[in-house]
Amino acid sequence: MKNSIVFILIVLALFSCKDVQNESKDNSNKPEQQALTMEQDSIPGITTAKLIAYENGLKAWDEVSEINFTFNVDRGDRHFERSFIWRPKSGDVVYMSSNDTVVFNRNLEMDSLQIRADKAFINDKYWLLAPFHLVWDHGKTLSEKANQIAPISKDTLDMITVTYGEEGGYTPGDAYDLYFGKDLIIKEWVFRKGNDSVPTMATTWEDYKDFNGLNIATMHQDSTGSFKLYFTNISVKK
Repeated sequence: MKNSIVFILIVLALFSCKDVQNESKDNSNKPEQQALTMEQDSIPGITTAKLIAYENGLKAWDEVSEINFTFNVDRGDRHFERSFIWRPKSGDVVYMSSNDTVVFNRNLEMDSLQIRADKAFINDKYWLLAPFHLVWDHGKTLSEKANQIAPISKDTLDMITVTYGEEGGYTPGDAYDLYFGKDLIIKEWVFRKGNDSVPTMATTWEDYKDFNGLNIATMHQDSTGSFKLYFTNISVKK
């Protein structure tokens, strides 16, 4: 569905770069999570990407009929938000901002306004469900390194890098370094535009909550805390 995440200029260059009750989820060293990891790790051919995706609820995805969310960005005293209703089985999307409401189907031909809304949707959905894209996306390569220093916390974590091909998607060739713990939960990531060796953006992955089986990081912030990208109004229907 996505060959590369779209990091769009938001509100005059705000930044540049890509139905259950909300319930907090503590992902640190729970016995049942360790048991799940051991069970999955014994399956022949299982990859780290799949382990991360399943730990974040990929198994529950097949039952999802609709997901709603609001994508928010705060930088200094500026705030930006836009909301989506997405029905993944049909491909229907409703994009809502303060200026526009755009309805489109990702499986059908789109006009220029719908394409612009789809670019925003692809970007925001990637932030929301990046662990699943490790499995979903085509035209990518994956590599792994153990015991890497995370850019923000300086913790020692394992890292999986996803690099997208030079063709297809809205912004081909980008790369992402995802830092995760022994619990297979992403703690931080780095976006590198065009697979540059210099990071374009680094943020945390935190405030995980469970939404009908999907484990979603609802908050991302940079090392200063002055930039925050977060999700509200999340609901998942089956």
